Amino acid sequence: MTTQFKSLIQVLDYFKEESTCIAYLAKSRWNDEPACPHCGNVGAYITNRGYKCKAKECYKKFTVTTGTIFENTKISLRLWFAAMYLCTAHKKGISSLQLSRDLNITQKTAWFILHRIREMLNIRNTEKLTGTVEVDETYVGGKTRNKHAKKRELDNAKGTGSVNKVPVVAMLQRDGRVVTVVSPIANGETIKPFIYANVEAGATVYTDGFGAYKGLDKVYTHEVVRHDAGEYVRENGIHTNTIEGFWSQLKRGIIGIYHNVSPKHLHRYCHEFGYKYNTRKAKDVVRFEDAVKNVNGVRLTYANLIK
Repeated sequence: MTTQFKSLIQVLDYFKEESTCIAYLAKSRWNDEPACPHCGNVGAYITNRGYKCKAKECYKKFTVTTGTIFENTKISLRLWFAAMYLCTAHKKGISSLQLSRDLNITQKTAWFILHRIREMLNIRNTEKLTGTVEVDETYVGGKTRNKHAKKRELDNAKGTGSVNKVPVVAMLQRDGRVVTVVSPIANGETIKPFIYANVEAGATVYTDGFGAYKGLDKVYTHEVVRHDAGEYVRENGIHTNTIEGFWSQLKRGIIGIYHNVSPKHLHRYCHEFGYKYNTRKAKDVVRFEDAVKNVNGVRLTYANLIK
């Protein structure tokens, strides 16, 4: 794509007409070769309302939004594109209240749009992390400021976290991408399968001294940075500072923008911040175009969102 947006105003100016939005989405999805979302066949007849599959076994009708997050939406593509630009451009995110004001839509609609976008931003990559990978867990949710330090240490040692806090595990490849997983509890039985599923065997893994990571040396070159002993950087660049930086970005966004995140929806916020980290070197317009290319096959319904 050749568009060059540097602001929301430019996005709205470019997509003034719905026909422009439809043409842009069609180009992004199919590059002039419409593919049937029902059967996958490449090639379709153009109809008054969209397309009709050329495959005799299918012959079904579809539009440019069929099989995307925009399917059956009552919101114009212009507003959808504006929301996608804002969501992917703001480093700390954008709240549904702010989006509703910016686009003159209800807060309920803005909330639903943002969750659909976050669900889509969980771009599935089947390639495992390799090389040097930092692994860490954090807790998102309730505050522990009134809990005695010894009690907090005991809870962490048990892998229970804190009341109202949800464990999130992240695996970050140095100079690469990050993968996040929301876990029901933080212990070896839950954390290690996540690591095995996302980190290539034989990789070098850096963690802190949390007991859940014991046994990783059977699969990986496992180096431990013992924060409880005041150790934060060892020789030869052994540390978990990179992933700590990612946690800072995620928590600044959640605390500063969203204020309170439901455990039920936490994984989508992690998708959002993981996507932004993984596209950190891209310009806003490139990130927007990349997001539009990934609208296929991921459609979160309102019923599933609130159940």
